[in-house]
Amino acid sequence: MIPCKLCEKRRARRHCPASEGEICPQCCGAERENTIACPSTCEFLKEARFHEQPPPIAEDQIPNRDVRVSEQFLRDREPLVFTLALALKRALESVDGVDHDAREALDGEIRKYRALDVGLVVESRPPNTYAAAIQQKLDEAIDELRKAEAAHRSAEPEHGLQQPAADWKLRDTDMLGVLVFLQRLEMQYNNGRRRGKAFRDFLTGYLPESASSVAGPEQ
Repeated sequence: MIPCKLCEKRRARRHCPASEGEICPQCCGAERENTIACPSTCEFLKEARFHEQPPPIAEDQIPNRDVRVSEQFLRDREPLVFTLALALKRALESVDGVDHDAREALDGEIRKYRALDVGLVVESRPPNTYAAAIQQKLDEAIDELRKAEAAHRSAEPEHGLQQPAADWKLRDTDMLGVLVFLQRLEMQYNNGRRRGKAFRDFLTGYLPESASSVAGPEQ
């Protein structure tokens, strides 16, 4: 009998790519994405996702409930949703961040835009270095959007264009709404495990890199 590499008591029945050894199903279930940094390619992790039910969130624990994000709002701002979601996905991948890192980064970014909404300039960076790096990359993506907006607004209207370029504007309130939407999406997919990447894997599957890199105002 080959003993489990983790508990050294039960019989090992599964190969664990993260621990590079054989482990028992009990340790796999208990330590998956908690003490074990499971790769997204693990067949047992994929199987567990089909049966996994994220822990319920009480309504009074949902942050920013006063920010209304309707389906119409998301449809009207689809390029912005796409751009920020793609930037978040890439940021998570670049620092190998987990879902809780994304949660902290989004919380810091939302605090910043809530302050802007009342005329204050506040830089809110989380102490978590992974989350801070993710938030920085979100800021960089937003800066690129601002540059695209400025170029679009200064462009001469083409012949037959019904709406002049100057009509397109990236508002802080729109940014706040999209960030809150991403925050709620993260809470929906987060499985509560310390090293969980269910939300990150959702973004990776939903936003393949063959898609357009950054959606500008002309898109």
